[in-house]
Amino acid sequence: MNKLSAIAEERPLDTQLTVLLDRQKAAVQRDMNPVIALRLDRLARLDRMIVQNERSFADAIAADFGIRSHIVTALTETLVTRAAIRHAKRHLRAWMRPRNVGVSWTFKPGRARIMIQPLGVVGIVAPWNYPLQLVLNPLVGALAAGNRAMLKPSELTPRFADVLRQAVSQAFAEDEVVVVTGGPDVAKAFSTLPFDHLLFTGSTAVGRIVAQAAARNLTPVTLELGGKSPAIIDASADLKLAANRLAWGKLLNSGQTCVAPDYALVPKALVDEFTAHLSERAKAQYPKTAGNPDYTSIVSDRHFQRLNDLVADAVSRGAKTVELVGGSDTAVRIFAPTALLNVNAEMAVMQEEIFGPILPIIGYDTLEDAIGFVNKRDRPLALYWFGRDHAARDKVLNGTISGGVTINDTIVHLAQEGLPFGGVGQSGYGHYHGELGFRAMSKEKPVFLQARLSAGSLLYPPYGRFSRFLLKILKRFG
Repeated sequence: MNKLSAIAEERPLDTQLTVLLDRQKAAVQRDMNPVIALRLDRLARLDRMIVQNERSFADAIAADFGIRSHIVTALTETLVTRAAIRHAKRHLRAWMRPRNVGVSWTFKPGRARIMIQPLGVVGIVAPWNYPLQLVLNPLVGALAAGNRAMLKPSELTPRFADVLRQAVSQAFAEDEVVVVTGGPDVAKAFSTLPFDHLLFTGSTAVGRIVAQAAARNLTPVTLELGGKSPAIIDASADLKLAANRLAWGKLLNSGQTCVAPDYALVPKALVDEFTAHLSERAKAQYPKTAGNPDYTSIVSDRHFQRLNDLVADAVSRGAKTVELVGGSDTAVRIFAPTALLNVNAEMAVMQEEIFGPILPIIGYDTLEDAIGFVNKRDRPLALYWFGRDHAARDKVLNGTISGGVTINDTIVHLAQEGLPFGGVGQSGYGHYHGELGFRAMSKEKPVFLQARLSAGSLLYPPYGRFSRFLLKILKRFG
């Protein structure tokens, strides 16, 4: 049985986890570099698992949230993950191929190459907002790279975690992939395990704790965090188009998306017009929110109250609220889409990641002011720019640093398997998706193949006049 309870309950938690890890590490020792056929088989099993359990996964996620459309889950989770599997299967042979590299003339006829091999056992800690995609998409890279994996889904989506555990146990042997469920104590113990690589997706605060725990084992970590991702509306933008796409990216999953636009920077003269377009486009996408099966609930009472507190704090400090679409429903944690005007940096809504359907709109005078506003803050996970002025676009691209960028849209850079996904600075470090994910979970091992006849032996001791002569030649031409 693929779960912690399969191990004797009287054992301490750390021991239970260690048993699972040791079992996988023993399997690694038996097959250090799985052949491509086995890797493709594991990817195919993962794909079949998703297809066979798609309805069960969506039902469980909807139950965990309260209200969440199966279409949202299909578009943002199952389709994205299956696309990642197809991409990996299509390119895996090329990714695995050793790469020959050049050698200096002084070392010829020796040869050099880079050999790609698995790291071993990868730990994956996933958040609650996209519980399927953010646990299985990293698994695609881990399996493609030939690793074993232990998965820790969020305790805030317990129904999904249980369905996932059962599905994985049917698709994989426990020494291939195993799901560990439980609360914060399990997550804390999980992050202290001596994995060969650990990938964590979640908040910056918890990411710091995970990085510190992993550092004790010198475990390399990929941290996919969050932050305040800006959307810059240029004076050259089509405001209606920008508002439509910004509304989609902000309200998808009710803003509970790590790369959701967190605030919008708009030329001061266009703030009112842009806000009107934003309200119009939000209503077009969600004519109502309360009682709308397309609009997602906030995941928990604590998070719902946190969003209310952010708005209350902003209003108490002089902000003006614009309800983009009416209709909150506390009973099922439906939070009405809200824009905030007259926002300042002291408000809590500008101090922390919002992670909900609240959008501060901030006016700026010049593009340089907008760039300066972004750069005075932690580097974001994503940045969005809307406009038709290519010179302004390039000024923003060259003048800011962020984890990723989408131009004239939101979020969709995340769905490109040819692009790496990852943060920078406070929004994380390391990448996954596509080939970059494969390489992040592989060891690129340098190998030098010495020839039978080697000029290097001419410099073996004892050193004499000939050695000094060769050294002069090397200093000049080597």
